[in-house]
Amino acid sequence: MSPQLYIDLLKKCLTETLKPEKEEYFVVKRFPMFSKKLKKGNYAIIKYNMDLEGEMIRKMNGQAIIRDAESMIGVKRMDNILFCLENVIKDNIPGDLIETGAWMGGATIFMRGILKAYDITDRKVYVADSFEGLPVPDKKYPSDKDSIYHTVKDLVAPFDQVKKNFKRYDLLDDQVVFLKGWFKDTLPAANLQKLAVVRLDGDMYESTMDGLTNLYHKLSIGGYLIVDDWGAVPACQQAIKDFRKQHNITEEIIPIDWTGVYWRKTKELE
Repeated sequence: MSPQLYIDLLKKCLTETLKPEKEEYFVVKRFPMFSKKLKKGNYAIIKYNMDLEGEMIRKMNGQAIIRDAESMIGVKRMDNILFCLENVIKDNIPGDLIETGAWMGGATIFMRGILKAYDITDRKVYVADSFEGLPVPDKKYPSDKDSIYHTVKDLVAPFDQVKKNFKRYDLLDDQVVFLKGWFKDTLPAANLQKLAVVRLDGDMYESTMDGLTNLYHKLSIGGYLIVDDWGAVPACQQAIKDFRKQHNITEEIIPIDWTGVYWRKTKELE
């Protein structure tokens, strides 16, 4: 099997899009924090277009949706991971890969699968998550004061389940490193040297800032910083803006889809 065919099949499995993507009916689980739409028990059937994910959510008054898959980031954000990783491989940018906020492991499984497809054995994939959901907002971070993500049970991804998900794809090996716990505790203590791709998916100001302060200085020149929640969570966007301003980061922020953005690092922190 060619690397590209394997990668494409893996992406479709992780996002549950093996069926035609346009105007398909999907059974989706809804967040209990929303109650105005999709009241068919814990599940609902909607007409869903993968290419219009953001528009669908806006039409549903902010209704967030999770398909029965290992990832809820959608195809475009998966393609962005592939784009960034293939570029660091092609350009020989040194470093490992990390996602802070892995949920069921979909994005990091994809990272590990890409390394396997290209027979790369000298990079690790770090999976950083509490595996217990999100933290209670800290008064130290006013931007998080209205956050209720810590109450959302659907955001809890049990550690054993995430490991099983890696194993299901035959991608659980010594190139996968789990950092279990709150970012403020695990990231400073982690044995991380150089990073080539950093993907932030923490949903809160605190979680985003923890990722930036502990990881950005380890990101190689030519490496990529990806932010999943830029368009979806104002507190996350504020953390990015504050960090960039503090360190005079001027690289262009490039949109991926309705919420995700990224940039390529071109200079060290000031």
